[in-house]
Amino acid sequence: MSTKKTFFALTLCVLFAFQAFSQSQFKVFLFTKTAGWHHPSIHDGVNAMRNLAERHNFDLVWEENADRCFTENFLKDFDVVVFLNTTADVLNDDQQKVFEKFIQSGKGYVGIHAASDTEYDWPWYNQLVGKMFKIHPAQQTAMIDVADYNFPGMEVFPKRFMWTDEWYEFKKENYSEVNVLLTLDETTYKPYAKWGDNVGEGMGYHPIAWYHNFDGGRSFFTGLGHISSVYSEPWFLQHLYGGIYWAATGKGIKE
Repeated sequence: MSTKKTFFALTLCVLFAFQAFSQSQFKVFLFTKTAGWHHPSIHDGVNAMRNLAERHNFDLVWEENADRCFTENFLKDFDVVVFLNTTADVLNDDQQKVFEKFIQSGKGYVGIHAASDTEYDWPWYNQLVGKMFKIHPAQQTAMIDVADYNFPGMEVFPKRFMWTDEWYEFKKENYSEVNVLLTLDETTYKPYAKWGDNVGEGMGYHPIAWYHNFDGGRSFFTGLGHISSVYSEPWFLQHLYGGIYWAATGKGIKE
């Protein structure tokens, strides 16, 4: 073989090897549109997601314009959609149908905090999330208990730990049966809140993070994530990535 041909063959080998080593695990679409309260922590969450993408070798696309991204052609290449502190009605009827088809095709959803304060009048989305926001008291410190260590990302938590965040009380309706990961100890903070006729006095048994299979796809939700500083907490980032990893791939649960 001539020197020129040998060089060409070696170059191809290097290029193919680089492509194999640099190929991303999966593709994540990060959606942050708000039609109600806009959380200042969204930008911290976006930066955290970018860091996770770099650390764990997945592709990340961030967008908050639903008209550009909730089309079948746009979503077809993604494995999971993350709703980061979205609020109120963020998708029109056609966009909702596109997202339903996306999940039904075996793809994943991750909801962070105010994702449960989104699309109340869309029953399918309520079922996808699992539980929907009702009210919250002032930000406080509380104790959280781990309910399941078999889900990816949970291995970093102690059995019981202290956390400061904005604690959502969820509506009594169980829109879907979910697998609970974290529960909130209501005896360690003041759950009472009153917004006009809307009164919250706690839930008793209080799930704050969960996952489930739904309509052919996968759904993970965490109620943590209101405060900007949370997005630099290693425990939270591992918890979040565990949910993304499972929702995107279906892998990681210890049987």
